[in-house]
Amino acid sequence: MSRDLRKYSRQTEIRLAIGAVVLLLLVGDGLIYLIYGREAAMLGLLCIFSGLLPLGVIFLVFLFLDWVLKRANPD
Repeated sequence: MSRDLRKYSRQTEIRLAIGAVVLLLLVGDGLIYLIYGREAAMLGLLCIFSGLLPLGVIFLVFLFLDWVLKRANPD
């Protein structure tokens, strides 16, 4: 078993982010569905995804920059 703490930290952060999104979708939109109905839940999903879109774009930019830097500086 390796002791790569950076890999462990990255893996933990990814799992926490996925868990937060799943919790937001299931609990948040689930409550909207139970209280207001199907149409409101669909609008809630649209709002959630449009709010998460900028975060996804920023994440993809950082992944691209990480890839470029690893190719430029092979250590």
